[in-house]
Amino acid sequence: MQQRSMATMHQSMENERIRNSEQENLAFTILWSPLPPITWLLPFIGHMGIANSDGVASDFQGPYNVGDRGRMAFGAPTRALRIAPDTFSSSVWDEAIQEANCEYRGRMHNICCDNCHSHVAFALNKMGITAYGIQNWDMVKLCFLVFFRARFLSFRGFLQQWIYFGLFVTGIVLYNINY
Repeated sequence: MQQRSMATMHQSMENERIRNSEQENLAFTILWSPLPPITWLLPFIGHMGIANSDGVASDFQGPYNVGDRGRMAFGAPTRALRIAPDTFSSSVWDEAIQEANCEYRGRMHNICCDNCHSHVAFALNKMGITAYGIQNWDMVKLCFLVFFRARFLSFRGFLQQWIYFGLFVTGIVLYNINY
């Protein structure tokens, strides 16, 4: 029994080590995950969050609700875009994210106008940073910046973003060929 307990504890410690390693790789990043079924038809639309200097994600999850414990509303991030921390300190980054979190805990979520992208833009504007040629951040700039520049975190993440869109387009093409 004790041997089984030790094995479980060892596995738990190994999982924690892997999770911490993944979080460190996400430090200072804008995070993105698919938003089914919208992403299936429009693959540039998804859910966005921002990771602090420890790699812990924060995201505006719905009315008066901000997740700041590393779990994004629609699952693990599939893409990440690093913002180089050369021009600012980690404390400035983390404080701006906390300020955005506090602000958005008092806001109603609106899918078109005040959403997860706006939360990330608010944090980046509070930092006062310029990255990728952008100084005044907004949800549209973030949408296309992440779509064109963010790296996929895994092949599975790539499939989550593109497989349904690919099937949809293939279906349309095959339909039009036959008729």
